[in-house]
Amino acid sequence: MASEVKVPVLGESITEATIGEWLKNPGEAVEIDDPIASLETDKVTIEVPAPSAGVMGDYISQLGDTVEVGAIIAMIEDGEASASPAKTSEKPAQKEETQKEQASANPPALNGEMPTMSPSVRRLVLEHGIDPTKVSGTGKDGRLTKEDILAAVETQGSNPSSEADSTLHKASPSGHTPVLAQRGEERQRMTRLRQTIAKRLKGAQEEAALLTTFNDVDMSAVMETRSKYKELFEKKHGVRLGFMGFFAKAAALAAKSVPSVNAQIDGDEIVYFNYMDISVAVSAPNGLVVPVVRNADSMSFAEIESSIGDFGKRAKTGELTMDEMKGGTFTISNGGVFGSLMSTPIINPPQSAVLGLHRIEQRPIVLDDGSIAARPMMYIALSYDHRLIDGREAVTFLKIVKEAIEDPTRLLIDL
Repeated sequence: MASEVKVPVLGESITEATIGEWLKNPGEAVEIDDPIASLETDKVTIEVPAPSAGVMGDYISQLGDTVEVGAIIAMIEDGEASASPAKTSEKPAQKEETQKEQASANPPALNGEMPTMSPSVRRLVLEHGIDPTKVSGTGKDGRLTKEDILAAVETQGSNPSSEADSTLHKASPSGHTPVLAQRGEERQRMTRLRQTIAKRLKGAQEEAALLTTFNDVDMSAVMETRSKYKELFEKKHGVRLGFMGFFAKAAALAAKSVPSVNAQIDGDEIVYFNYMDISVAVSAPNGLVVPVVRNADSMSFAEIESSIGDFGKRAKTGELTMDEMKGGTFTISNGGVFGSLMSTPIINPPQSAVLGLHRIEQRPIVLDDGSIAARPMMYIALSYDHRLIDGREAVTFLKIVKEAIEDPTRLLIDL
C-alpha cells in the first residue's frame, strides 16, 4: 500500500514552506526516516523524513512550490527499487525546468558521478569547495556525512581546485593580462530565507526611525585578560574564551541604566523586558540567521561562549531550529570577523537596537598623560529606533559598554 509523504508541522505560526530540493528520485529505494525532500521556511531548512520503507513514487509537488502543513508532496510505493528511476508525471517542459533547477542547486562534480547528499552536507561541500566525488562516504549505503566532508576539509584544505579555476581564465599571448575564457550568467531562485531577510530589513528601514551612533573601544584590557586566562578557562569549561561573552555582559550591564535599548514598541505601548535575550547574528550558507541566547544577562561567560559557539557550528550545517531563532530583545552583530572596520547595522524587528562590533586594529591614541601610543582599538556602533530611544540614551549605552570593556572588573562588581 502506498504511503503519503506530507509536510510536517513546521513550528508555531509557520503554516507553509517551499520545496527547495528533492533528495530521492522516483524509483529509488527508500528506508523509513530517510530524508525525502528539503523544505525552506522563513527561518530554517527542514528535511522531510520518509514515513515508511519502499520505493520513491511520483512527486506531487515540484521544486519551488509553496506547500502548506499537512499537504501531500509525494508518494512512497511498495516494492523494490527498479534498475532505472521511474518516470514522473511531469510534463516535458516541467521536467526540463525541474532538472535545470536541481542542477543549479548541486555543486559541480569535478570527477565522476555526483553522490546523493543531504542539504546540510551539500552546504558544507559548497562552502569549502570540496569535490564530493573524491570523498568516500561512511553513511548508510555509502552516503556522504558531515563528518566525511569536514575530514576532507582538514586533509585537502578548503580552497576550490586550481583545475576548476584554470577553466575560468587563461593567459593572453603576451603572458600578462588574463583573458576571460568564457562569459555567461546564472539565475537562481531566491531561497525563502533570503526573501524573508530582504522583506524584514527593508521593512525595518521603512517603519523605524533608524539612527546610528559610534564609539571606539581600547581592547587592551580584554585581550590581556583573555591571554592570561584562556588556557585555564578552556581547561575548566571546555570552551574558548572569546570576545562575545564580554560584549554580551557589557550590553546587559548597560541595559540596566538604559532600559529602552532592551524594549520594543507594540502599537501605542512600549514593552520593557526584565530579562535580556540576545540575538547573535551568525552567517549561514543561505544567509544571515539570528539564534537567540536566552537570559544572557544571567548567564556566565562560559555559558554564553558555549551557546554562541554551538550556534555558529550548527548554522553552517543547517541544524538550527526555529525555536532557537524566535524572540530576542536585543542583537549583537560581529562584522569584525569578516574584516569590517565600520558599519551601520540594521535593527532586527521588532527589536529597537543592535550593537555592531568591528575588527580590532592597532591605532595611535593620545593617553591621559598626553603621550601617544599604539593600542588595539575597535569601533562599536549602536543602530537604534529613534521613536523609542533618544540620542542621549544611545550615547550613554555605548559609553557604559566602552567603560566595561576597557575595565572588565566593572562587569564583576556591576558598575
